[in-house]
Amino acid sequence: MRSSKEMPSILKNLSPWLSKFTSKMPDLNGVRIVTIATLSVGATIWGLRVYGHLQHWELLLFDRMVRSQPELPPDPRILLISITEADLRSQQRWPLPDKTMATLLEKIQAGQPRVIGLDIYRNLPVEPLDEQGGDRLQQQFQQPNLFVVRDIDTENGTPAPPGVDPNQVGFNNVLIDTTDNAVRRNLWLASPPENLTKSPENQEFLASFSMQIATSYLKPMGISPQPSEINPDYMQLGKAVFFPLTPTYGLYQKFDSAGMQVMLNYRNSNNIAKEVSLTDFLADRVAPELIKDKIVLIGSTASSLKDSFYTPYSAVLKENFTMPGVKIHAQMISQILDAAIGDRPLFGFWSNAWEWRWICGWILLGAMLPWVLKHPASVFVGSLGGVSIIVSVGFYFFSNHTLIPVATPIIGFALGLGVVLTHQAYEAQQKNTIVMKLLGQNTSPEIAEALWQGRDRLLKSGKLPGIKLTATMLFLDIKGFSTISETMPPEALLEWLNEILEEVTREVMIREGIINKFTGDGVMAVFGVPMSRVHNAEVTLDTQRAVYAALAIGDRLETLNQNWKKRNLPTIQMRIGIFTGPIVVGSLGGKKRMEYGIIGDSVNTASRLESYKKEAQPSNCRILIGYDTMIYLEDRFELDSWGSDTLKGQNREVEIFLVKGYKVPEVIDFRNLKI
Repeated sequence: MRSSKEMPSILKNLSPWLSKFTSKMPDLNGVRIVTIATLSVGATIWGLRVYGHLQHWELLLFDRMVRSQPELPPDPRILLISITEADLRSQQRWPLPDKTMATLLEKIQAGQPRVIGLDIYRNLPVEPLDEQGGDRLQQQFQQPNLFVVRDIDTENGTPAPPGVDPNQVGFNNVLIDTTDNAVRRNLWLASPPENLTKSPENQEFLASFSMQIATSYLKPMGISPQPSEINPDYMQLGKAVFFPLTPTYGLYQKFDSAGMQVMLNYRNSNNIAKEVSLTDFLADRVAPELIKDKIVLIGSTASSLKDSFYTPYSAVLKENFTMPGVKIHAQMISQILDAAIGDRPLFGFWSNAWEWRWICGWILLGAMLPWVLKHPASVFVGSLGGVSIIVSVGFYFFSNHTLIPVATPIIGFALGLGVVLTHQAYEAQQKNTIVMKLLGQNTSPEIAEALWQGRDRLLKSGKLPGIKLTATMLFLDIKGFSTISETMPPEALLEWLNEILEEVTREVMIREGIINKFTGDGVMAVFGVPMSRVHNAEVTLDTQRAVYAALAIGDRLETLNQNWKKRNLPTIQMRIGIFTGPIVVGSLGGKKRMEYGIIGDSVNTASRLESYKKEAQPSNCRILIGYDTMIYLEDRFELDSWGSDTLKGQNREVEIFLVKGYKVPEVIDFRNLKI
């Protein structure tokens, strides 16, 4: 163990290293503010997200990404027979008669399709009743490759056609987001209303119309639904595992999560498959290769039948804003087929934990940004960069079939940034209040800048610590002011006095001096504060400026006296004392009343020089300096030695000089004046 005598030397050797280390330590106040902002914004985002208030913005960005992806060509595996407005006018009735429907299905079967999907409710016969037409239609319903639809919404919904194998029935209900009525999800498995009357072990689930058709099409390829190895409750179809969409993660946080759902990945905005009209098909104007071994979907595209829905593309379409239901089912079928084969994987999601790491990370970055990038322009550029990164990462994962929150981290990033910026603005206002309280109304811009640079310490303790530096003090007093004040009314006296002080202030400030205070009929000025002078040349310049200012004040006094004499106002004489030496500057007083103080023996010496031998007045403006000032003047001024003397209240002698004028004319750069 080292002895206690060795410790001071060790600390002395470590001091430079410790200073360098502590200068790099983080701003603890900044860390505290950033932490509080991150936690508070994180809690707010959590509440907004859990209650679904951010869901709309996530879906809007999802739509934007859907629209930005390259549109795929029409799916060659699907043929769409659409019932248009022209077909309705041609048939002159709706629904289509049984005979017409039977003829349509027979013609399709003749083309040897792999699967037929009828997206039209046919639970009741349609007039004109034709026994032959009804029988023919029933025969078509018995075909193993024909799939029909039913309604799953309510117990009173439209059932499937009678006599159809239940394994060839699928529901055609689509999920609509309540915020904007758009279809973004594919509900592929649901519980029908009849399950309500069955015990849990006897309940059966119904596959969607699109899933029934897709699995039937894939069956000859050796692809059929299987329990997933990841989780036996998840279905695996070929290369695709159908992870259920739940409210705990993903873009949705509050929605109807009944049944099994996946996000719908649209193939394109409208041209999902080769499309022919009912009239053209019945007239045999369709090439056989469009039917053979294909999926043939039959459904209405006529706007009058009101079977159409909004999609992610609706916001930018100039016409045909909605997509017919049969085309929505074609999109779903195409998605399932591509996923099973491996061409277009289903959308995946991050885990809930990773989503929150992603969101909270951006909240933290937003809160840190104003503390790291101090300049407003840098903060603005940084915020734009942050948002761009979030969006770019979101688009990257989307292109790789993974959906991550994008709007939520952007909002969290912006809120974190906003909270800290608001705090900084409030803190700056507090600091400004303290500075203005310290400054009063008449402090120079230089002192204001010094106080502003120390605003963090001002806010924390309400005062500035003392700083030691070398400066030149100038004290000015009006001779016989008390006698003059007795002869003038107070209002006239104040106006007259302000004329003097205005000229004094101007001459001091154009030479970069500072008026520290007005003492009634006097002035205390300083040259060399608030910035510490580290070079001898700087102290020399400050000293010479102080003496030049004193001489200029004397010149201005001569002009003022002549003017006052013409106006029958009193003429005056002044005394100025100047001394150069070490001083301490900082805030004086308490939190309720303070000022920018300048103290030290040099201040007292300058004051005593001003009041030294008041009766000796060789000129209207007497200027006395000490030896410590004279050594910096470089023989630029005419001086007259008054010898050495002990000033009032001091023990040491000071060599005193009278400044009579200048030898070297003053040069002022008026371009850099700070008045």
